[in-house]
Amino acid sequence: MTEADYLNDCPNILLLEDDLLLAMDMEDHLLQTGHKIVGPFGRIADAIDAIPRNDLAGAIVDLNLHGELSVPVIEMLQERDVPVIICGSHAELPELKSRLKNLPVLPKPLNAQKLNRLLEETFGTSNVA
Repeated sequence: MTEADYLNDCPNILLLEDDLLLAMDMEDHLLQTGHKIVGPFGRIADAIDAIPRNDLAGAIVDLNLHGELSVPVIEMLQERDVPVIICGSHAELPELKSRLKNLPVLPKPLNAQKLNRLLEETFGTSNVA
């Protein structure tokens, strides 16, 4: 199998996170576990633009990007049946809980074991490499 074949077989995960260091940590972790990253994006508009142009196996979405809720991105992903993991604690807010349909939440700071468990439970992948 060539490197190009391997990359084509890797599941595409959209990453939307406004904290650059956290985004880099998650990107490194996802790459090490055999995923291909779409992003990382730090702006909602960039993620919305990327969604229809990519075949996504899943997405990790920070709910609060610079004070703006990423609910439109989550809804767009759900319309396409793309599994979503929410990053951050804002998902527990009562006004958002019903809109987010009990999506899995990855708390900050990043915990690699929790991320692996959520990758397996939500996307059916964790250590594919």
